[in-house]
Amino acid sequence: MIDIFPIIALGFFLGMRHATDPDHIIAITTIVARHRTIKNAVLIGASWGLGHTLTILTVGGAIILLGLVIPVRVGLSMEFSLALMLILLGLMNLSGNLKRVTQFSSSTHRVQGQLHSHSHTDDNSIDTHPREFSLEAHAKSQHATLSWLDGCFAGIGFYQILRPLFVGLIHGLAGSAAVALLVLTTIQSAKWAIAYLVVFGIGTIGGMMLITGVVVLPFAYTSTQSVRVNQGLRLASGLISVAFGLFLAYRIGFVDGLFTAHAQWTP
Repeated sequence: MIDIFPIIALGFFLGMRHATDPDHIIAITTIVARHRTIKNAVLIGASWGLGHTLTILTVGGAIILLGLVIPVRVGLSMEFSLALMLILLGLMNLSGNLKRVTQFSSSTHRVQGQLHSHSHTDDNSIDTHPREFSLEAHAKSQHATLSWLDGCFAGIGFYQILRPLFVGLIHGLAGSAAVALLVLTTIQSAKWAIAYLVVFGIGTIGGMMLITGVVVLPFAYTSTQSVRVNQGLRLASGLISVAFGLFLAYRIGFVDGLFTAHAQWTP
């Protein structure tokens, strides 16, 4: 009989370590970059972890219970979706920050006055503009920094939770097969294998909550101390996300062979 306690301990701590994967940290950083409170960041981390866990349980459970076999190109496509997600998140950050920088530069030439920095209650983002700006102009500038996705769902109260949840779902899709097959090599019982996936997911949620709480600290500090540094950090997070996403896309598409005749995939 398999002892449940080693399984729980192993799954939990491996789940926490899994949350520290570079692609996970890069993706979540682009999301928390617009926030300045640990509470909001931790909620985002929990939402990401929940989405990741849901996919792990769905796909991993199908592999364990139903004997699902994922074809090579399907597996590579699942991982390629992660690369596209990183690129999209990075571009969303870059488009918003570049527009803020452009607006900031042009406004300081037209308007002489003290700059004002504050947070928005709808998404807890930080914005900066001259005090002389009219409310109408500022409203237009704020909406101009949002992506088309933000524009569609910004009015929904749970949107800030749904976005990291969706990103977590994509991340889980990319790694679910590997986690499930790893479990199958060590745990023969389907019941305990599913139990392992559950505690692995709980560990991932806990690990991501800790990570987001730490990642948000420099953004929170610079949002009140130095607007330029804060904008620079957010710009850097976008650039890193796009660059890493492009690297993954190239590796999966051409090195692993998703877009070639000789595809190779090892979960």
